[in-house]
Amino acid sequence: MKNFWILGLGLLAWGCKPTVVLPTVEKNSFSAYYEDRKSTLPTFPEYKQIMQQAPPASNLPSQAVDKELEKLASKRYQRAKMEPYFTGYTVLVYSGVDRNEAFKARDHVTLFFPEISPEMQYQQPRYLVKVGQFAYKIEAQRIFSLLKTQFPTARILQDRYQRKEYSPPSTDSNAERTN
Repeated sequence: MKNFWILGLGLLAWGCKPTVVLPTVEKNSFSAYYEDRKSTLPTFPEYKQIMQQAPPASNLPSQAVDKELEKLASKRYQRAKMEPYFTGYTVLVYSGVDRNEAFKARDHVTLFFPEISPEMQYQQPRYLVKVGQFAYKIEAQRIFSLLKTQFPTARILQDRYQRKEYSPPSTDSNAERTN
């Protein structure tokens, strides 16, 4: 066992010795070195020359695109007006299975913020207390920051609402209602 230790230490010492001694390099030995790489680099024309040679831009293509975009936006708006629902945002104040807690949360919202009218919903098996119907999340952020002071678990949710201006298309009075 002792021989193995001696052999191991000997191999370790032999493996750690420097194998090649590098010659010292003087600082001035590379001072005369020069490499010409101009032939391998790409060449680009002057920017000012290109701008002078380019024809002046006309407004016709952009005007045509603007008209098409306006038509598409108008079609999308008309189609959206016919939809009974829109996707928006609301602030959720309470979500839970306890009905009494939901009523307490609704009452606390009206107590602390009388200008805000909360809405209570029941989606089996939970009760939801929501505030507001906003088209954009940034609109809901103002109410959310107010409610967050009294209700730390409040959060902004995406929700679907029926449009106020939506009127269902007239149907035959004898026809059955479809869902």
